[in-house]
Amino acid sequence: MSPQPGVIRPSPAAESLTDEELARGLVSGDADCLAAAYHRWSPLVHSLARRSLGDTTEAEDVTQQVFLGVWRGRRAFRPERGAIGGWIVGIARRRIADALSARTRRLRLVTAAGSSPALADPVTPKTETALDRVLVLHELARLPEPQQRVLRLTYYEDLTQTQIARRTGWPLGTVKSHARRGLHQLRRRLQDDKQPDHYT
Repeated sequence: MSPQPGVIRPSPAAESLTDEELARGLVSGDADCLAAAYHRWSPLVHSLARRSLGDTTEAEDVTQQVFLGVWRGRRAFRPERGAIGGWIVGIARRRIADALSARTRRLRLVTAAGSSPALADPVTPKTETALDRVLVLHELARLPEPQQRVLRLTYYEDLTQTQIARRTGWPLGTVKSHARRGLHQLRRRLQDDKQPDHYT
């Protein structure tokens, strides 16, 4: 099932436009043509995203991002390079790749913090994965700010410790110390949270 449109429904006139006419209107800034483009291609975009990500909510988010990208980047469309549908699919593939990369970074943080190795398994129930993700983010927010900053730069921006030292202006040894202490605290807290409750 495709997501509900995030833009107004196009007028009958816009819906009847050919792809080429719709592309010209979109490039010129006609919001009705954006609505028509969403109505015409969002089911395909959503289907591609859902198949790649395996998650309907993430697919809906990606679909919205794609058409926001279509609107913001509309002047970059060149009809001589291909049809507008292919251009939109190209944007979709890049957004899907971004979403998968973001997921990988989150899983790396969870794994580094000593959370369940099963998170790397694609058959892990989504509810469990989401719960672990929320737990890690909650515990990350409790760390001292320097440790938070180093871990976020490491796992959310893919920076090396040398790059983090340049970004922050801190000595490399300080960056390494914050990373080591932050991961140690995350691991300890997550392990404590995973201990079963005992009832008397």
